[in-house]
Amino acid sequence: MAQNANTIESPDVNIMRKTKNKSNNAWKKISKNYELYIFILPALLYFLIFHYGPMYGIQIAFKNYIPTKGIWGSSWVGMKHFNYFFKSYYFKVLIKNTVSIALYSMAAGFPIPIILALLLNELKNERFKKLVQNVTYAPHFISTVVLVGMIFAFLSPSNGIVNEIIKAFGGEPIPFMSKASMFKSIYVWTGVWQNAGWSSIIYLAALSSIDPQLHEAAIVDGATKLQRIRHINIPGIMPTMVIILILNSGTIMNVGFEKVFLMQNSLNMESSDVISTYVYRTGLLNAQYSFSSAVGFFNSVINFTLLVIVNNIAKRLNETSLW
Repeated sequence: MAQNANTIESPDVNIMRKTKNKSNNAWKKISKNYELYIFILPALLYFLIFHYGPMYGIQIAFKNYIPTKGIWGSSWVGMKHFNYFFKSYYFKVLIKNTVSIALYSMAAGFPIPIILALLLNELKNERFKKLVQNVTYAPHFISTVVLVGMIFAFLSPSNGIVNEIIKAFGGEPIPFMSKASMFKSIYVWTGVWQNAGWSSIIYLAALSSIDPQLHEAAIVDGATKLQRIRHINIPGIMPTMVIILILNSGTIMNVGFEKVFLMQNSLNMESSDVISTYVYRTGLLNAQYSFSSAVGFFNSVINFTLLVIVNNIAKRLNETSLW
């Protein structure tokens, strides 16, 4: 009986023993594959130093930051800056502009690379296919500054090529960049022109991984080209489409600052003022560091929330997700 009493261990001892065994197993796996961990170490350090390290500064969103006192010395103010932003006039305007531009960009920019990839995949003439690919990839390498300069030159009411064509057909020149109603369309469709070809690369890669025997069997069964695209190609790249959609949803509120800022002027401010330009204006130009940090932090929280929601929806509907 005494021996049985000694062999019976308490639940706490069992938990400690299991935890110790797990820890030992983890260290054994690390020591066994230490080359892989050394290989990933630079990337891990990069993210820790340059991405996670600076995040300690986000606390100024909850403080009344004064540069002479530093981040740690400034006093805490809680949610003051967030409440001020939610009650300000700019809140509705910024949310409306940011969300509308983001959704417009996604609605136009998400399907076009897929359609382009499906069309390129059907081209049999390799030389023509490469020519189309090079032509559609090239705009991606144009810098934002040069792109906006081209937009201003092409849409100039005095000598822009678009207005010259309008005048040739008897119309009146249109001040495109001065019209607030046209800003979002110009922003979105120039972005589609610039990035559609480059974004189609990943879909072309996914299409190349589809088993050719599926197409051969479908041809034998009498399937047309459109039927093969619908029933073989699109389901084949569906997981890639879902992953790209999830990633895009995680940056839906991050409307490109550079392009919006360069295209922005006082006449189109009504529809071009987005959260990123507002953060720049209040934070750097007006030196309201805490307030601009609060606005930027709010923007990041919305992005993270959307990413989690879309990821969970995709996981339930399509069993494809980031985690």
